[in-house]
Amino acid sequence: MAASVYLLRCADGTLYCGWTTDLERRLAAHNAGRASRYTRSRLPVELAWSQAQPDRGTAMREEVRIKQLSRAEKLALVDRAAVRGR
Repeated sequence: MAASVYLLRCADGTLYCGWTTDLERRLAAHNAGRASRYTRSRLPVELAWSQAQPDRGTAMREEVRIKQLSRAEKLALVDRAAVRGR
């Protein structure tokens, strides 16, 4: 089953990293305050970046790797994706 790793930009400017098998459903759950305690108090959130992964295990490993990055490195990841998307 395919999965995705994602970064959310919270209303207070912080970034949240997670993984899911259904990105639209997960984003809706975050904005409804049902997905995580961290984002519940920082609503609304918007999708800043996502990357498809071949399976859950790969997505979970990538989530751990991204969570270890500095804020500047996470923002650079978002910026690189924005440039490629133009």
